[in-house]
Amino acid sequence: MAGREGSDASSRVFGQEPQTRVSWIFIAAYASAYFATSLVFIAPLLVTLALKVNSLVGTERAPNNLSLIAGVGSLVALFANPFFGRLSDRTTSRLGMRRPWLLIGLTGGTVGILVVALAPRVWVVLVGWCLAQLFFNALLAALVAVLPDQVPVDQRGTVAGVLGVCLPIASVGGTYVVKLFTGHELAMFLAPCAIGGFFIVVFALLLDDRRLAPAERPPWSVSQLATTYYVSPRQYPDFAWAFASRFMFILAYAFLVTYQAYYLLDHLRSSEDEVPQQIFLGTLIQAVVIVVASIFGGRLSDRTGRRKLFVAGAAIVYGVGLFMIAAASEVGGFLVGMAVGGLGFGLYMAVDLALVADVLPDSGTAAKDLGVLNIAGALPFSLAPAVAPAVLWVGGGSYPLLYAVAGGCALVGAAAILPVRQVR
Repeated sequence: MAGREGSDASSRVFGQEPQTRVSWIFIAAYASAYFATSLVFIAPLLVTLALKVNSLVGTERAPNNLSLIAGVGSLVALFANPFFGRLSDRTTSRLGMRRPWLLIGLTGGTVGILVVALAPRVWVVLVGWCLAQLFFNALLAALVAVLPDQVPVDQRGTVAGVLGVCLPIASVGGTYVVKLFTGHELAMFLAPCAIGGFFIVVFALLLDDRRLAPAERPPWSVSQLATTYYVSPRQYPDFAWAFASRFMFILAYAFLVTYQAYYLLDHLRSSEDEVPQQIFLGTLIQAVVIVVASIFGGRLSDRTGRRKLFVAGAAIVYGVGLFMIAAASEVGGFLVGMAVGGLGFGLYMAVDLALVADVLPDSGTAAKDLGVLNIAGALPFSLAPAVAPAVLWVGGGSYPLLYAVAGGCALVGAAAILPVRQVR
């Protein structure tokens, strides 16, 4: 099987850090699968889910119904990712630890998307979307765990940097694929699953997966299940600081993406017709910068052997971008702020993933622990809509104040990474 420049991955002792460098064939296949996973997640969120809800309940009721569906789906994702990560860490299948969950997650998630596409009522959409979130998070938990499973420390920045470009490319690619099938509702939903599924299956076939002997399987009990969603900050302070840093950074991002339309309408006085184009331009500019920053930043992190400097610096740059958006008085200033923010975002997400892989409490529970980290990426999107109204109330409806607070969150995220000791 393709992947390692040398020894067989399955021959390594379980829980042992990988030493053999991975090939560019492996990196390309891994990135393709990561892109595919981003594609199946992002296409419904960006386009088709909203269109489906709108077709069932009409324009006036659609926003509230969509918020309910997205919110409940986020809660399912919050609990599913660590849970399936724990199951993956305990899997003793002859196919390996991660491969079965890649295939199960893809199949179950696609069934969920099919339910959404064919749903005659909003409550069926909710059931289908929860099903999709449940299984796609099983897929994601296993896929992310491949990084610490297979990639040695001195390559993690490079690989994480390549993975960092997948989400922005999937965002553009997802909207394009949906656009190709406009007018064919079933195809609009299933085409991203078909395209993404191809790359995921190819990677699953190529993966030289770790294997766990039944005798080495970790214990399973009610107390063990409870720890699925918890990593002790006292025992593993570096992981706790990395969690806090990512939580604050993603909270800043959640403020930006959730309220940028209202910022444009209220603060910059854009018309409703102008806002979609402005958001598209901002997203496109940011995506381009994210791609460049992720690739070069991750590689440079590997060459210098440093993680903390890059992560802290990236969070500061992102905060500066948000402060620039807060201070903008015209759309041009907003777009410049989005570009600067993209530089910080791309660098942060690339190197932070490598840093987290370096400070995992136990490589034997990598998928579970990365699932816990995923809470730091998901919870802010539920928290931001609850906190933002209070900030706006204090500021008399000032969106610049909200984005200044977001910039402050990014700076706190930069400070939180400094106490980490296991990495430079």
